[in-house]
Order: sequence, then C-alpha cells, then structure tokens
Amino acid sequence: MSEDFNMSMRKFLKQVGVTSQQAIEEAMRNTDTAGKTYAVKAVVTIPELGLSHEVTGEIKGQE
Repeated sequence: MSEDFNMSMRKFLKQVGVTSQQAIEEAMRNTDTAGKTYAVKAVVTIPELGLSHEVTGEIKGQE
C-alpha cells in the first residue's frame, strides 16, 4: 500500500478514536455510571467497496 493511503487511513482512524472518546466521555459525564457496564458498538462503512465492519465491546462506568 502507498504512503498516501497509510497516512489517510491513520488520520481517519485517529479522528474516529479521538472524537468517539470525547462523545462517550461527554455522555457518561452527564449520567450516573457507577457500577454499570455499557454495551458499545462501532461500525465503519465504505459503501462503494461494500464494506461494513462492526466492532463490539463493553465500557465500564466510573466508580
């Protein structure tokens, strides 16, 4: 893969990570999350390539 491809993908994934973390932190800051576990799902799609990639997990609230 080319260097331009690698750089554009890294930039996109960094943006996804940073903005997702900010959104999750904001949502949890306004909610009593103590002792709770939340199911989380992220979906990345590229319609032109027929790609739909899903990642699931859990996030534990702050004590």
